Amino acid sequence: MSESGAGRVPDPGREAASGRTGGHGEAGPGLGQGLGEEEHRRLLETRARFPWRIAEAAAARQRRGMLEGRGQLLIIAADHAARGALSAGSRPLAMGSRLDLLRRLRVALARPGVDGLLATPDVVEDLLLLGALENKIVIGSMNRGGVQGTAFEFDDRFTAYDAATIARMGLDGGKMLCRIGVDEPATAATLEACGRAVTELAARGLVALVEPFWSRRVGGTVTHDLSAEGVIRSVHVGQGLGATSAHTWLKIPVVDDMERVMRATTLPTLLLGGDPGDTPGPAYAAWRKALRLPGVRGLVVGRALLYPSDDDVAAAVDTAAAMLEEIR
Repeated sequence: MSESGAGRVPDPGREAASGRTGGHGEAGPGLGQGLGEEEHRRLLETRARFPWRIAEAAAARQRRGMLEGRGQLLIIAADHAARGALSAGSRPLAMGSRLDLLRRLRVALARPGVDGLLATPDVVEDLLLLGALENKIVIGSMNRGGVQGTAFEFDDRFTAYDAATIARMGLDGGKMLCRIGVDEPATAATLEACGRAVTELAARGLVALVEPFWSRRVGGTVTHDLSAEGVIRSVHVGQGLGATSAHTWLKIPVVDDMERVMRATTLPTLLLGGDPGDTPGPAYAAWRKALRLPGVRGLVVGRALLYPSDDDVAAAVDTAAAMLEEIR
C-alpha cells in the first residue's frame, strides 16, 4: 500500500462480493461479508506502516446523533475480549479469532436497524479502517482492567479509552463497568474513577454509559446479584456518580420485575443482552417485554447476536431489530 493511498482499507464490499472469507473456510449462514485475504493484508499493512490513518479515518467519519428521531437504539457490543471474556454459549474461545470477530461485526453493523457499536480502541480502529462505522453511534469502552477469572478482577482500572481520546476521535461517549463488590476494598477506587470519567465526559457533552452491578465473590468467582433488589441498589449507586448526571445513561441487565427496576431511575437506560447460551428464546422474550417500559431506550447486545448457536448473525440481529421496530 503506497503512502499516498486512501485513508481506509479500500472497497470493503468487494471481497464480500467475491465470497472469500479470509482463510476461515466457507462462510456460515449470515456471514457472507467476509474479510478477504487481500483486505486482511491491507489492514495489516496499514496498521504497520501508516498508523496515522486511524486518526484520519476517525476525523472523516460521518457521525449521527444518539437518538436522531429514533426512540429505541440497537448497539452492538464488542468489548468483552479485552477483559479476557472470550466465551459464547458452549464455545470457550468463540471470540478468539479477531478476523472472525471483524467479519461478524461487519455483518451486524450493516443490518438495517443497527445504530452503532460499543467497543475497545483496538476493535474501533480496525472497523474505522474498514469503513464500517459511517453514520453509526460509537461508544468507547473505558475500563477493562478487571480481567475475568483473575485475583484482581474487581480492580476495574481504566486501561482503554479516556474522555479526552473519546472526544479527539469523534466518538459519541464512553462506557464504564462499575461492579460494586460488597466485600472488595478495590471497589472504592473503581467508584472514584467512574465518577471522574462521568464528570470528564459530561464536560465535553459526551454520553457516559454506566454499567453498574451489585457483586461479590462466590466460590472464587465474581457473581452479580440479578434480583430486582440487587439491580436497584446498583442503579442508585451508578446514577449518582460524577459531578453531573446530565449526560449519564445506564446499561443494566434484564431481570425479573423490571417494572420496579425502571422506577429506580429517570436516566435513559439501555438493556444489556448478556450471554443467553445456546437457547436464546427466553432471553428474547424478556427483552421484548422490557423494551416497552418507560425510560428504556434500546439494547446493547454482543455475544447473543454476534455468536448465535446457529452462526446466523444476520438473522439474530434482524430478530433484535424487529423487536425495536415494534415500538419505534
